Amino acid sequence: MPNMRDIQHRVVTALQRRVGNPILRTVPSQTLLETTGRVSGQPRITPIGGRKFGNQFWLVSEFGERSQYIRNIKANNHVRLRLHGRWHTGTAHPLPDDDARTRLASLPRANSAAVRLVGTDLLTVRIDLDD
Repeated sequence: MPNMRDIQHRVVTALQRRVGNPILRTVPSQTLLETTGRVSGQPRITPIGGRKFGNQFWLVSEFGERSQYIRNIKANNHVRLRLHGRWHTGTAHPLPDDDARTRLASLPRANSAAVRLVGTDLLTVRIDLDD
């Protein structure tokens, strides 16, 4: 019998995959993360929220290691990030020891509120940008 966290994960990811992500990918100002599919090898693009600090971009994944883009990062941590309409390359590092709830306080408010609301397994990710 699935528990509430499993049900929440299924409902939210289904809505994100079928409704939210297809719409957000078309918004020019939306930050996008491109990973390489761990099975297909194809590019996978995910709308994300976070903030750039110097040559690093920080984000918090609401479903942690259950997120498909986190699984892709663990298989190949070379990523691309679209910030303000411009693509950057970088290396992503999941940081399970970072306090994700505290990290959310330094990231954009609206996205952080949504991550807190729907998230079940928060995980901080730092992307070291090449340029």
